[in-house]
Amino acid sequence: MTTTAPALDLTADPVALAAALVDVPSVSGDEGVLADAIEHALRTQAPHLEVVRSGAAVLARTNLGRARRVLLAGHIDTVPIADNVPSHRDGDLLYGCGTSDMKAGDAVIAHLAVTLTEPVHDLTVVFYDCEEIEATRNGLGRIERELPDWLRADLAILGEPTDGMVEAGCQGTLRAEVRTIGRRAHSARSWLGDNAIHRAGEVLARLAAYSPRRVDIDGCEYREGLQAVKVTGGVAGNVVPDEAVVTVNFRYAPDRSADTAVAHVREVLDGFDVTVTDLSPGALPGLAAPAAQEFLAATGATPRAKYGWTDVSRFAALGIPAINYGPGDPNLAHTREEHVDVTRITDATEILRRFLTD
Repeated sequence: MTTTAPALDLTADPVALAAALVDVPSVSGDEGVLADAIEHALRTQAPHLEVVRSGAAVLARTNLGRARRVLLAGHIDTVPIADNVPSHRDGDLLYGCGTSDMKAGDAVIAHLAVTLTEPVHDLTVVFYDCEEIEATRNGLGRIERELPDWLRADLAILGEPTDGMVEAGCQGTLRAEVRTIGRRAHSARSWLGDNAIHRAGEVLARLAAYSPRRVDIDGCEYREGLQAVKVTGGVAGNVVPDEAVVTVNFRYAPDRSADTAVAHVREVLDGFDVTVTDLSPGALPGLAAPAAQEFLAATGATPRAKYGWTDVSRFAALGIPAINYGPGDPNLAHTREEHVDVTRITDATEILRRFLTD
């Protein structure tokens, strides 16, 4: 494994570049070596780009005066390594931590940034840190605060793994704790107590009976879900518990605001103590934007809804249409056997090249 910044050839075949990126460990919070390598490569191999550094993030852009600007973004951090670095190849499959999520996408973005010297749209590329951990440390948030001008664009494309499909917008997510209170007593004299875990049964019954919405937005169907994801309670094997907590997760369509999502969960669980512990808004597809229409035409793909939350939400909050498009398979992200089909890397490179040059 590489511990010092390697020399990266961003003009090389993106498949080879993806392997080189994987071979530089960059677990969240420890992306510095990889950021150094990317920064050095951009500064030495792409004189047509303006390059800046922000923490462990690297940004570059053209300034050609084009009518529109397209932003390509990819996070360079990974989840903890699971004995899957360095990378290895088996036929068309490239294995290694981050191959799918999302160093294959990073390779595509870096290669295009260096090799496209006269794109039809001005181009910004953003390689950022700490996406895989708590949102407060996400590098895009720091960039938004410190370098807001660098995030302005007519379309943002995140190289998140979509298996070569176009996934529009994203769901919002809400987590909350639903607390029930009872009265503690010795279980041998249970009539003297009030079992808080039993009281939580009503919470679970409402969740089991819940009918989630399906919402069509710009031709993409978003499916909502309200689920219990954790139940805690109990004091000891001979005590009637006086408190129980059901943790719920609401994945909601992007036509709901964060506030209306909170109101909906409180309505469903009316009468119970609901404390919201995590809340992130979704992102509308934004497919009507001219630059988004051009990209869809270049891919020839039928867009689908993004299930899950991604950083497209940050761009949507800035009023920038944003979509997810990357060569990795999301079902393989974070797994020990994580890999990417290298033909997806080649295809994504050519599709984005066509969009940015035709």
